[in-house]
Amino acid sequence: MDSESDRLRRQLDDALARIDALNSELAETNNGVLALYSELDEQAEQLRQVSELKSRFLSYMSHEFRTPLVSIQSMGGLLMARLDGPLSDEQERQVMFIQSAAAELSEMVDDLLDLAKVEAGRITVSPDWFDLIDLFSALRGMFRPIAMPGDVVLVFEEPVDMPRMFSDNQKVAQILRNFISNAYKFTERGSITVSARAEGDGFVRFSVADTGIGIAAEDIGQLFQDFVQLPSARAARRGTGLGLSLCRRFAELLGGRVELESTPGVGSTFHAILPAHAPTPAGASAEAAGDGL
Repeated sequence: MDSESDRLRRQLDDALARIDALNSELAETNNGVLALYSELDEQAEQLRQVSELKSRFLSYMSHEFRTPLVSIQSMGGLLMARLDGPLSDEQERQVMFIQSAAAELSEMVDDLLDLAKVEAGRITVSPDWFDLIDLFSALRGMFRPIAMPGDVVLVFEEPVDMPRMFSDNQKVAQILRNFISNAYKFTERGSITVSARAEGDGFVRFSVADTGIGIAAEDIGQLFQDFVQLPSARAARRGTGLGLSLCRRFAELLGGRVELESTPGVGSTFHAILPAHAPTPAGASAEAAGDGL
């Protein structure tokens, strides 16, 4: 009987020893998990600080570039106006080159400022009622100076039976403007067609179709990421690689999304699917949202 009792006591002691060992291992594991969480929190904070510094740097440098750019453009305008006397053909060509380069750099600065504002959460949506015909008319006038007859034809299909939209007109215009500018970079001949049609569940599908070189399937997934640039059919026309990224970000701010269809050698079609009635920002007048009804 005593030997059985001793045996049971030894088994109990062994079990208790194993439990103590398991508890010790569990405590070590918990300490390791807590240390890992602490390290992840620290890394997340470092990433947040790096992102904030990047946004502040982009914003600061973009503003610093703005002043000399305005000066260059103003001086170029004065020279082209011949206020200080006539220009030779060669001088006029050089001033036009300066103006073109300054305008291109100004667009890059605008993109960097927009990116900094988006990442800092300082981009606001200001919806109002507008007609798609007026939107297309403004875009047509904007691109008329760069349209080259016989080279690439820019076509705006008239929106038929399309209701007024309640959205941020400027951001919708910027999305389409970036789509059209991108199409020009990759289209040497043919056409660029801008259209809009009603989509199910109260959305509008804006499309910009070109007859350019197209985009390979493996490049489509990264095309809407920041600072991504693909080889252009017109190598002289460069940018920041932010135009399409900002299109995606602005579309999401407006409650929509972007899509892309492309066939190498045939062309590409960029889509922005946006709600016809964007969400009204907090604090905005409900009456304003109903004025167009």
